[in-house]
Amino acid sequence: MNKINTESSSDNPKSMRPIDSEMPELLCPAGNMEKLSAAVTYGADAVYLGAGDLNLRSAGAGFQWEELPEAFALTKANNVEAYFCINAYPRERDLDLAKADLEKLAACPPDGIIAADPGVIRIAKQILPGIPVHISTQANTGNSESAKFWKEFGASRVNLARELSATDVADIAKKCPEIELEMFVHGAMCMAISGRCFLSSWLNNRSANMGRCTHPCRFEYKATGLRVEEKTRPGTDVWEALEHEGQTEIFAAEDLCLIQYVRWLSRLGIASLKIEGRTKSSSYIAQVADVYRVAIDAAKTGEPLPDSTMFELRNAATRPLSTAFFKTSGPSTIAQPPTAEGRKPIVARILEKRGDDSWLVSVKSRWELERNTEVLVPGLQRPAMTTDTYSFETIHGDSKDVIHSGTQAVLRTDQPDIKVGYFIRRA
Repeated sequence: MNKINTESSSDNPKSMRPIDSEMPELLCPAGNMEKLSAAVTYGADAVYLGAGDLNLRSAGAGFQWEELPEAFALTKANNVEAYFCINAYPRERDLDLAKADLEKLAACPPDGIIAADPGVIRIAKQILPGIPVHISTQANTGNSESAKFWKEFGASRVNLARELSATDVADIAKKCPEIELEMFVHGAMCMAISGRCFLSSWLNNRSANMGRCTHPCRFEYKATGLRVEEKTRPGTDVWEALEHEGQTEIFAAEDLCLIQYVRWLSRLGIASLKIEGRTKSSSYIAQVADVYRVAIDAAKTGEPLPDSTMFELRNAATRPLSTAFFKTSGPSTIAQPPTAEGRKPIVARILEKRGDDSWLVSVKSRWELERNTEVLVPGLQRPAMTTDTYSFETIHGDSKDVIHSGTQAVLRTDQPDIKVGYFIRRA
């Protein structure tokens, strides 16, 4: 295989030159209104979301239909594109549901539709003929002929399979200059091909291909003797279930992280860099989106990434971060999630301004008054908020030393950097 050199895609000062071509959009997940707001606040150029039963996140990260006008009003007001997911693989009995969902969408059209099933795309072209169609990762597009097929079928953009190497991506980009290409650059990977897995159907009678995955690959299993060697490799354990406190996560993949390659992908002409995570928290989206926004902007100007880049991504991670299949040589794991002691947990999100020095906050985790904190200001700015500069009280005006997760409270501070939608985390 001919290998391409992606080392210059990392932030080597010798390779830093401004990029003259159009930069890729930052495409972020939006599982509900709060997550949508976080994505918009922290730099998304576009978001993807869904409603109904055919958006592959129907079990817990979808909008209600009546929420869509408000969601699209928010994106339009902030010059952010909104793409609607209808990327399940419906069976014959589900086709009427697909038609009904698309007809509902016609009353409040998005900027694009993300789909994988040819039948759904055909129906979408009939009901929403003027809306661009983007091919979902579920279609597992892994070569230039497949990308060209989707272009001929009416798609304006194709998401490339997460199983591709950098060489594969470069070859497809070279051969398909007339097609917008989109790539996942951060988030959960699947142990199956582009999410087309039957584990959930087998164990819980809930199909991943219909948006109801229960993620059995993340379950903890008890190993009862699983270690094998292959015939031609005697003495070498090819597969082994490693136990942790009696359990193992043998199927769980590491999370994808291509932050080192944003500059290279930008030069390659990839149209959209996508972050996975409609089921992740709004604070996760804020932290990760902030990093990739800065990375794309730095690629445009030729500036190096801030030293805090990997800390920010590790702080949001719960699994090891990996380049997965993107690199063809060398170790793929690039970072481990922090220990509990090393993590800076998000403690609150600013909901609204109450007065000159007071803010209503949604408390995300236990927050003690004696803790130093910092504000997550977009652009990877993290101004401090020390214990002598803030206090909090209940919404009824009672002073408190501790506020708890799941509640609302009033924060009093003269910190000048705070704005509605910003997050605060422990320092």
